[in-house]
Amino acid sequence: MSEIQRRVAIIGAGIAGLTQAIALKTKLGFCNFTIYEKGPEVGGVWRANTYPGCSSDVEIHFYSLSSDLYPYWNQSHGLQSDIQAYWIKLSKKYDLYPHIAFNTKVLSAEWDDAKQQYTIVAEDIFSGKRSSSVAHIVISAVGILDTPNIPHEVPGVRKFQGVSFHSAQWPGSIDLQNKRIAVIGNASSGVQFVPSISEDPSIEVVNFIRTPTWLNTRPRISYSDTAKWTFANIPLVMRLHRAWIMLGYLAPRLPMGDKTLQKQRDAMTKYILDNTPSRYHGHMIPDYPPGCKRTVADSGFLKSLHRSNVTLNFDGIAEIVEDGIITKTGERLPFDVIVYATGFTGERYPMHVRGLNGVTVQGYYDAHGGPTAYIGTTIPDIPNFYLLAGPNTGARATSTFITEAQVAYILQLIEPVLTGSASSFIVKATPTDTYNAKLQEHLSRSVYAHCSSWVRTNGSGKLFYPFPWHGTVLWWLLRRPNWDHYTAVSAEKWVWARRRRAVKNILKCAAVLTLLGSYISGSAQRILYDMCDYCDLQLLE
Repeated sequence: MSEIQRRVAIIGAGIAGLTQAIALKTKLGFCNFTIYEKGPEVGGVWRANTYPGCSSDVEIHFYSLSSDLYPYWNQSHGLQSDIQAYWIKLSKKYDLYPHIAFNTKVLSAEWDDAKQQYTIVAEDIFSGKRSSSVAHIVISAVGILDTPNIPHEVPGVRKFQGVSFHSAQWPGSIDLQNKRIAVIGNASSGVQFVPSISEDPSIEVVNFIRTPTWLNTRPRISYSDTAKWTFANIPLVMRLHRAWIMLGYLAPRLPMGDKTLQKQRDAMTKYILDNTPSRYHGHMIPDYPPGCKRTVADSGFLKSLHRSNVTLNFDGIAEIVEDGIITKTGERLPFDVIVYATGFTGERYPMHVRGLNGVTVQGYYDAHGGPTAYIGTTIPDIPNFYLLAGPNTGARATSTFITEAQVAYILQLIEPVLTGSASSFIVKATPTDTYNAKLQEHLSRSVYAHCSSWVRTNGSGKLFYPFPWHGTVLWWLLRRPNWDHYTAVSAEKWVWARRRRAVKNILKCAAVLTLLGSYISGSAQRILYDMCDYCDLQLLE
């Protein structure tokens, strides 16, 4: 089958989906792909999350694509509008817009093993019209921040007669002046928009906090015109700046002893108490260890608590009623607006994908106690289906670093399919189970296991988001596929090509040994031979 007959479907036009599309064009020269995007524009979370004060927690030069560094960022941590503008610019640069089906939601993708392809059913968001298409490869770039979590377990959520919405669905035209606003939640998004909206003294904000959050300081440094000019005009400066930032994320970290952990906890406690009104001191320090849940960067939240129009409420919510909230102490508080800063539902896959033997993505998740995949990327019995930002890929080395590593890994798996050397690849169940057993065993001994969190199924079950080791380990695992862990279908050409490459590499090793034979010891020769044997002879198995 020729290349033009192969087709790739990418679900989601966020950072991961766009990075994958750019790589298809630039690395493989492949253009027969469609990106299905349920929204009206590219950007993913940076399109959806338009709440006031929305910005990146990661330094923006490390959040940029390594192939497209941008010298003109205004601050060290980019605002939502700037980040989305950057990805719009890249989408235009690489001519991705003709490939994107906007306002189109994928409902299902089902594998036809006889035809070695998926049938994809999608729906137009506005008209409801459904369409069907085929793809030989499906790449899921929906991530885990796709489905806003509304706490329906709170009685009366649907009773409220005022305006209510999730922070990821912020109405662009809403006027909050002279309004009394209830903010439910105190994690990343709430901490960002509470100080922004409360700058207007006519707006009264009551932030309901069920569980306090560990916070630390995050200075937002402005880049001067001189710095921008330097990044743009002096070779390597911007790349070295990015490398310095990356070093801070990727530098190996030794296990911390009890004393070091206590010092870290004491420092964060002091920071919170030093910057919080004394009336809240008894409520603001979490009872779980730092790192158990995501530590939130304080970009003005604690300072905003000193404003007269901002109040924290720790009484708990008993019920939401037509005109406000009744606390667990029986107090009835009236509100005009309720904003849910309650995160996302990451434990369920948002669409129906079926592979071999009736196996579905969600069915596989359910059978394994929660989201599960091989290196967060592939799932047994679901051929030619790849997850970007899949289960347990949440490493400290965040941003585009891991995304680009995962995209490069996927390219190696799909290239033989796109060139007609194979029709499909399926990860085997045994290496998948082995990998995840080791991963979960390590997580069970980590700080993540010490608290209830959204990164666990049902809040307290399987840890499906964190990666237990350092981010460089995840990069190492993704540097190239272990082909023994995959079954290839209709791969005669691909196997023959790999054998030829292996023989060629072995001959190179032999030539090196012959050349160096009279100059190096026998033990050194043995090391070189073993390297050749490990790297290449395994391909012939």
